[in-house]
Amino acid sequence: MKRLLVVCMGLVAFLAACQEDEQVKPEDRLQEYVDLWMAEDFESMYPMVEKDVDKEEFDRYPKIYEDLEVTDLSVEYEVPEPAEDEEEVDLEEIESMTFPLSVTMETLAGPISFDTEIEMVKTIETVEGEEEMNWLVNWNPGFIFPELEDGGEIGVNNVEPVRGEIYDRNREALAVNESIYELGVVQDWFTENEEQEKEEIAELLDITVEDIDNALSADWVTAEVFVPLKVVPSISENGLEEALQSIKPFTKQTTTGRIYPLDEAAAHLVGYIAPITADKLEEVDSDIYSESDLIGYRGLEELFEEELRGEQGVQIYVSKEEQDPIVIAEKEVKDGETITLSIDAQVQESIFESLDGDAGTAAAIDPTTGETLALVSSPAFDPHAFLYGLSGDQWNEWQEDPKKPLLNRFSATFAPGSSFKPITSTIGLENGSIDPNEGLTIEGLTWQKEGWGNYSVRRVSESNGPVDLRDALVRSDNIYFAKQALEMGEDAFVSGLEAFGIGEDFPFTYPIQSSTISSDGSLSEEVLLADTSYGQGQIEMSALQLASSYSILQNDGNIVQPTLLMDEEKGQTWKEGLLSSDNADIIRDALRAVVTDGTGGSANVSGLGISGKTGTAELKKTLDEEGAAENGWFVGYPEDGSLIISMMVENIEDKDHGSGYVAEKVGNVFSEIK
Repeated sequence: MKRLLVVCMGLVAFLAACQEDEQVKPEDRLQEYVDLWMAEDFESMYPMVEKDVDKEEFDRYPKIYEDLEVTDLSVEYEVPEPAEDEEEVDLEEIESMTFPLSVTMETLAGPISFDTEIEMVKTIETVEGEEEMNWLVNWNPGFIFPELEDGGEIGVNNVEPVRGEIYDRNREALAVNESIYELGVVQDWFTENEEQEKEEIAELLDITVEDIDNALSADWVTAEVFVPLKVVPSISENGLEEALQSIKPFTKQTTTGRIYPLDEAAAHLVGYIAPITADKLEEVDSDIYSESDLIGYRGLEELFEEELRGEQGVQIYVSKEEQDPIVIAEKEVKDGETITLSIDAQVQESIFESLDGDAGTAAAIDPTTGETLALVSSPAFDPHAFLYGLSGDQWNEWQEDPKKPLLNRFSATFAPGSSFKPITSTIGLENGSIDPNEGLTIEGLTWQKEGWGNYSVRRVSESNGPVDLRDALVRSDNIYFAKQALEMGEDAFVSGLEAFGIGEDFPFTYPIQSSTISSDGSLSEEVLLADTSYGQGQIEMSALQLASSYSILQNDGNIVQPTLLMDEEKGQTWKEGLLSSDNADIIRDALRAVVTDGTGGSANVSGLGISGKTGTAELKKTLDEEGAAENGWFVGYPEDGSLIISMMVENIEDKDHGSGYVAEKVGNVFSEIK
């Protein structure tokens, strides 16, 4: 009997111990709560807080986390260890337990972290007639952010970056943020001649009277407020300044906007910014751009969009009545970078003005440093129009203009015509196939090899005797170069072209179309080989690559690496060892004679000692086509060798003096800038 009593007492003690082990500990409930918190399962979290917590207040969690773009959420707590002289906590004897809590997260404004304490409150719940211990969170809004504990609202303030500016080498502005003008009207200021005043304003702003009436009828408009109609970069043109003085309701406000001081002269190079289109919005990062943003189009504004736009700043703050906002996280705004070009605005404008509306292109380069001083495409467009209001009539005019003002010609390639002959001369002199002193006997204006059918090579004028290299360059004799190329052979000529970098990607900051030797890179057909020697056939080069190729004459036989940014390394070699010093003297002498005695005479500006080579490229679709359009070229440099200008003008068949028309333009530019 005594033995049975001991067993029974042991069983009771065991059951009591099991019941104690089954008690829910506060840290167990807290762990469940933290797991749900980190999973952002707020619906499941709410039943685990005390019953008097306002559901609406608790439900701020998901919206705040979503608005702040919370990621990498981490919630950790510590279970307090009892001191050595303290007994284990008896859960039956306590009503609550407090735990240190740490919260970290990433937000759109950067990291946020805070430390606090979380209290777990004991509750006794009846389940199936039996009492059970449970623990609930003593919650308050401070667990969202401590600054919210005693009230407040979360706010986000976006700080827009200032777009970076673009300057030339002399700190002349190419794209800057300056004062612009909002032009508009005030309803109360109209006189008894209101309709006439509206018509005058509409004509000035290239809008309709209906546009003005619609603006004035907007819900927010009152009789005394300024109603904007159009933004313009300047009021000094088109009679705007005078109209602002004479038309009473017509007035202005000043704001800040993008200005392009060189206007059309650098439009293709610099590009423009404009409101982002729906199509463009699909191409870019939606975390960075929205439908209300401006973005770079064309030129450097597009090429350097990432550097120019900067990075938006963001503040997350708590606002409370009668208190200054409390910033809880901030990502500093990063303004756009300043881009400084090697371009010289004076040279850029001078070349553009010299083209005088002709369809053409030009590039100017320092042959020793490689600095690009001008990249011009003509005609061009007003870059301000895309930002401050492009009318349908203006757009249609540009689209329908046969000179294609929206086409960027300096980034494209063209047949170089006879301006290519110094390159052929270099290749032949260096591989030994051309003896500069050997004269070729050429009779008549045309020549063909047997088997060429109806096709023949034509030259400008007949010779009075054997034609040597100097004479061939001065008089631009196509037959001489065709014969030399055929004698040289395909392999040697193509190898020489490749040594000049023709047919490979052109290394330049601004995307320039790659030059081509032919459609397949070979010159296996004799006619194609002959035509290529004088810049026809299928060979094409950009104005910039052609100009840089001439740098061998000023740069110890090396082609300089062209640069566009002032912080790029200067004076680097792209292709080296193409021309010996002796052979360079031969070509330089001939190119000076081209201007003094030959086809480039119209570039002979007194005191500058200009040398260069003219070129005419026929744009024939077939070898036997007659009356084809012609592009004229001139590549020249002054006696001091400080600058090379390569210029092309389209459709010179309609101009006097052919390619001499282009040579004259280049001569005028040198005269103006020197």
